Amino acid sequence: MNKRGGYRVTLIPGDGVGPEVISAAVEVVAAAGVEVTWDRQLAGAAAVEAGDDPIPEELIRSIRRNHVALKGPLATRVGRTGFRSVNVALRKRFDLYANLRPIRNLPRVRSAFKGVDLVVVRENTEDLYSGIEHQIAPGVVESVKVITAKASRRIAKFAFEYAVREQRRKVTAIHKANIMKLSDGLFLACAGQIAKRHPRIEYQEMIVDNACMQLVLRPGQFDILLLENLYGDIVSDLCAGLVGGLGVVPGANLGSRYAIFEAVHGTAPDIAGKNIANPVAAILSTVMMLRHLGESDAGARIETAVETVVGKGRYRTRDLGGQSSTTEVTRAIVKALRP
Repeated sequence: MNKRGGYRVTLIPGDGVGPEVISAAVEVVAAAGVEVTWDRQLAGAAAVEAGDDPIPEELIRSIRRNHVALKGPLATRVGRTGFRSVNVALRKRFDLYANLRPIRNLPRVRSAFKGVDLVVVRENTEDLYSGIEHQIAPGVVESVKVITAKASRRIAKFAFEYAVREQRRKVTAIHKANIMKLSDGLFLACAGQIAKRHPRIEYQEMIVDNACMQLVLRPGQFDILLLENLYGDIVSDLCAGLVGGLGVVPGANLGSRYAIFEAVHGTAPDIAGKNIANPVAAILSTVMMLRHLGESDAGARIETAVETVVGKGRYRTRDLGGQSSTTEVTRAIVKALRP
């Protein structure tokens, strides 16, 4: 990870618009003055097209060597055909148990609410989202929801320690324990145990359907949302909609030894190669990566540059109401970084 004279980071350009937005992020990191040697690796559809597995062994070796990766979106087909989710497989392979998504308004980006500042903390290794399923009989499929005390305590501990470190005020555990009394009940019991160790952090519990309604009524009541894997996947995208969409939301998958940073949006194949994809989410993901590496000052300067460019409104991609290209937005952010 940290080498004399700089850092070595695995770079996964991804599919669809991935190579375009990741290239923008790489350019911005260089402009911020952080020396990174990027170890480029293929995954997903791009790897398959190159005649390899969706998760090549060289990619696994690269992440093991470097401990940190920056990843573009990867394609996963819907339904029976195609390979299983590479994202899910990587999270399991490297025990990236915490998915962290800060949700915050950017200046002058049109959204239903102002002043949104919350964080989604999602358990990343088990639950229905893990994709453990099989056909019992023709026309009958069973999906298995696994919740363990170990994983539940670990993600709750992460959420409360993050709250203390970042001076947040409240953790809300999201659940459906009124129906799934054993599985979600276990998750809640573990969260409650960890909450007792942090009496200065307010703790509450909320049923997931009510939480979704409350998020679109009064998102300001929330601070940190603690969720199981499937609820976290759904609710984090809902939260992105509160601040302007997936194009402005960064993300990180964190474990005790490894970390993969990624924009949370999809591959957007309909606009791939047209130089119109929004690079902001990928660039903000590098901010999270730089802070993880100990380069907080550089991360803060990039974040300020993004806010400056977006706030002025001259350079914006179509999803933010503008007509700028990916390249134009990236160059504007690079320019804003220079003294």
